[in-house]
Amino acid sequence: MASSPLDVMRRALSSRGPAKTVDDALTPAAVLVLLYPKNGDYCVLLNKRSQAVEHHKGEISFPGGAQETQDADPLQTALRETEEEMGISPADVTVLGELDEVETRSRFRVRAFVGTIAAGYTFSPSSAEIAEVLEAPVATLRDAANRRVETRWNNGGSISAYAYAYNEHLIFGATARILGQFLDILEEGERKES
Repeated sequence: MASSPLDVMRRALSSRGPAKTVDDALTPAAVLVLLYPKNGDYCVLLNKRSQAVEHHKGEISFPGGAQETQDADPLQTALRETEEEMGISPADVTVLGELDEVETRSRFRVRAFVGTIAAGYTFSPSSAEIAEVLEAPVATLRDAANRRVETRWNNGGSISAYAYAYNEHLIFGATARILGQFLDILEEGERKES
């Protein structure tokens, strides 16, 4: 019997250490990549940021944000921000592991943790921070038709990177890099176990 994506991710993340960035001038931040069962598939929780937030207005992101002085560590940052943004209690999250750090164009150093919640969890999104909740099936995100190369201008030059289409949304930038890393680790873990 094939392992669930949750079991595959747990094992894959336990056998690797996350790569860290070296730029200490970046602002520490953390996000939570939540993987959970829904309607016979596994979904990843994303959100569309509102126009009221300070950074990345209207963009698709994972729950998370900047580390605050009261946070004991980056994981607590990710859990606190997820509760503030989505109403998910930290006690309801099982942490599976950590992905590599990612830098953002807005000068954040993002630690990305992978976790899971129970099926059928009721979200309570913050209307001030979240414009829309997206529950993206892993199968949809893996579909080659939904993965594209996007070229953007940055500091006078062009940068090409993968982006993901989900319904009418485009997932790009640091969120797409984190998502791509997550999907690659999941796929590699499944290959090893088959």
